[in-house]
Amino acid sequence: MNRTTAYATTSGIALPKQPALQAREAYGSWPAPVVRDLRDRAGRGPHALLFGPRDLVVITGLPGSGKSTLMRRAVRGLRVDSQDTRDRFESRMPRFLPYAVYRPLVRLAHYAGLRRALRSGEGVVVHDCGTQSWVRGWLAREARRRGGALHLLLLDVAPGEALAGQRERGRGVSRYAFLRHRAATARLVRAAERGTVPAGCSSAVLLDRSAADALRRIGFTGRERHARKG
Repeated sequence: MNRTTAYATTSGIALPKQPALQAREAYGSWPAPVVRDLRDRAGRGPHALLFGPRDLVVITGLPGSGKSTLMRRAVRGLRVDSQDTRDRFESRMPRFLPYAVYRPLVRLAHYAGLRRALRSGEGVVVHDCGTQSWVRGWLAREARRRGGALHLLLLDVAPGEALAGQRERGRGVSRYAFLRHRAATARLVRAAERGTVPAGCSSAVLLDRSAADALRRIGFTGRERHARKG
């Protein structure tokens, strides 16, 4: 695992390009995944993370760890956040109606929106709670199909800090759900610390709260070049 401080004062990190799909098939093997550990830098981490134009990025971590906040602040291109879908539904539903009643509709709308975003062919940043491994499998297949790569941004935030984040936004999950998220996130963190990433991922970036706060841009290089030309 790369824990070097070589990037501690740089303005951004460009994740290594992965060979095109045809090249992977020709050589019969996949390149080794890259793990970047940006934790424990006291806020001196990079201000940008850059990916390829057809790549997909999954942001995962505990509920309340700051995933949606990071996406709203740093993602300038396509982003698909289940929290946005829930907020839209809540603004239209009667206040007395429990979220559990219409949760299936929220999930259906979220995945429909994700499917539309993937069909655009552009780079997409996706919110993931860490327990839906089938979603990462879907995204990994889509990334391969379009000749891009799937990257994982993992927010490593202490459970107490995540619970405080839930209280701050006035919304939380049940104790059972939180424990389930906690176990799934812990497995991902431990694996990344060993240099292992989930199946189908080309890289993983470990972030603590200060590293996430330092990020100002999560972008896709080809999309930005195209925007400047336009």
